Formats: sequence, C-alpha cells, structure tokens
Amino acid sequence: MTIRNLMLAGVLTLGLAACAGAMVPAKTGSTALGPVLVDAKGMTLYTFDRDATPGKSACNGPCAQNWPPLMAAADAKASGDWSVITRDDGTKQWAYKGKPLYTWVKDTKPGDTTGDGFLNGAWHVAKP
Repeated sequence: MTIRNLMLAGVLTLGLAACAGAMVPAKTGSTALGPVLVDAKGMTLYTFDRDATPGKSACNGPCAQNWPPLMAAADAKASGDWSVITRDDGTKQWAYKGKPLYTWVKDTKPGDTTGDGFLNGAWHVAKP
C-alpha cells in the first residue's frame, strides 16, 4: 500500500468514526397521531410533563419500569436537538429538545401510541 493510500484510509476511518458519533438515537415513525419519534425498534417515544427541571428525569423506580427511558451509552454526546441527561441511578438517558424520552410498556408494536394522554394528560408522544 502506498503512503497516499494509507493516508486516505486514515482519513476515511476518522470520517466514519465522526459520523458514527453524530448518529441520532431515534428516527421519525408514522402513527395514527402523525409523525412521532421512535426508537431503533420503531416503538413510539414519549415525553413526561413532570420532567420540568432541565437535565433531570422525574420518572424513576416503578415509573421507569412502566416508562422505560431511552438509554444512552455512558460516552454518548449531545448533538443538535439531542442531549444526554444523567438519571438518579447514574445511567444516561437521551433527551430531545431538553425533554427526556421514554417508551411505554403497553405499546406492543411499532405505531402504537397507547401512552399518549396517560396520567391525566401528563404523557405525550414525542414529535419531531
């Protein structure tokens, strides 16, 4: 391999690593409520009105068993509208536009939105 080819391979590797680090943790999915944010499995993501303190989740313990947080890797980095918060147990969670994101255990398939409006309207589908 020539030096030029080695340098090109190194640049490509760095570029791919940078792109991988900038990947967003969710995508847009289609539901009866319109477009919503969904996780890698296509499950609807939700926000919680009681998450009023920036950078903090109010859904812990039994709440988090019913509303599993969209977990982030320990080394995940914020990018654009996406941020990473630290949960009470020290784990990391993704937030979109400052709002922590969760799935709902009673949604059984992609496109389900059964958690929207739950708890007197405190839970909402996350809109892109």
